[in-house]
Amino acid sequence: MDRSFLDWPFFEAEHRAAAAAFERWAAEALPNVLGTDEEAERDVHGTVRRLVAALGRAGLLRHAAPGAEGPNGGHVLRTLCLARETFARSSSLADFAFAMQGLGSAPISLYGTDAQRRRYLPGVCAGKTIAAFALSEAEAGSDVAAMTTSAVKCAGGYRLDGGKTWISNAGLADFYVVFARTGEGARSKGISAFIVDSGTPGFTIGKNIDIIAPHPLGSLGFENCVVGENQLLGKPGEGFKIAMATLDIFRSTVGAAALGFARRAFDEAVQRSVKRQLFGNAMASLQMIQEKIADMALAIDAAALLIYRAAWTKDTRGGRISREASMAKLYATEEAQRVIDQAVQIFGGLGVVRGVAVERLYREIRALRIYEGASEVQKLVIAGEVLQAARSDPSHERQP
Repeated sequence: MDRSFLDWPFFEAEHRAAAAAFERWAAEALPNVLGTDEEAERDVHGTVRRLVAALGRAGLLRHAAPGAEGPNGGHVLRTLCLARETFARSSSLADFAFAMQGLGSAPISLYGTDAQRRRYLPGVCAGKTIAAFALSEAEAGSDVAAMTTSAVKCAGGYRLDGGKTWISNAGLADFYVVFARTGEGARSKGISAFIVDSGTPGFTIGKNIDIIAPHPLGSLGFENCVVGENQLLGKPGEGFKIAMATLDIFRSTVGAAALGFARRAFDEAVQRSVKRQLFGNAMASLQMIQEKIADMALAIDAAALLIYRAAWTKDTRGGRISREASMAKLYATEEAQRVIDQAVQIFGGLGVVRGVAVERLYREIRALRIYEGASEVQKLVIAGEVLQAARSDPSHERQP
């Protein structure tokens, strides 16, 4: 893999050291934990459990669930992106296991009380407790504010009723950060966040959702599910803010995972073009193949620049990076889809044979253009940020 990007000014010695640690683990430990692709897909839940435990033993989950106070909940976004890029290049399930520990615990890192942090984060960091983030509903995905799951104040806490779907780690997690409508205001202003432990009475797990690149995914149900007041995250009505602050950190990392997929596909395609003989010469000698390789290399470098620009901005300046994160996620996922498609084309018929690396990548990349904000939503976010900045510019009103 091309590592020259680690010399970019976005990175310091600590990030390069972390990248080296991620690569060592992926090369040395991951194959033994993962087994074959066929074995991993036959027992996805078991594979993810083993991966989480192994990441915890290696001390790598401290980057996903630092549990520190202060800006970003202790997360170093450049390190998170490097981890996801590295793991995704080797295994989508390794990337998934790492990322979901971070996404599911980040609301606690960001907004949890000291007691909540002490109760949940050490287990997540050690790989002994599995976390989940439960935001989406059947009719509330891109439009989060349309959620209908309710949380009504009752004796001793809150009563949750409703359902969630498209939830990663459903049926696998030990606890879920669940967002529900508490009614302090209309739409996004009336949502709160709660920590719901697996096994809480009234909390049920629906059937698994089978998708083209298998990973733990399913639905949740809540019926007279009572959680204590100490399970409320932040203040009542802050749920939307908590969800958006979490996604503001992890949205860029989705782009990094896509980048890892694209790098693997690119490497596979280059090797294929060099080794495959076509019309008496190496396939790589054909100008049409060279054009594809040039386009793929350009897309990968441009995506990396956007991703690590967003991560550097978050780490060094703090605050929200909605524009930068949306650009990174949008461009990286869309271009990774194109890079992988071209890699399949270079492989020809072999590229659609199940078990070949580029075929697996072709299935795995598709969901990244949808989850944590579909590409169309990212465009709305980018345009909204640009227009808001224009409207707040005093010179805007002086224009004829």
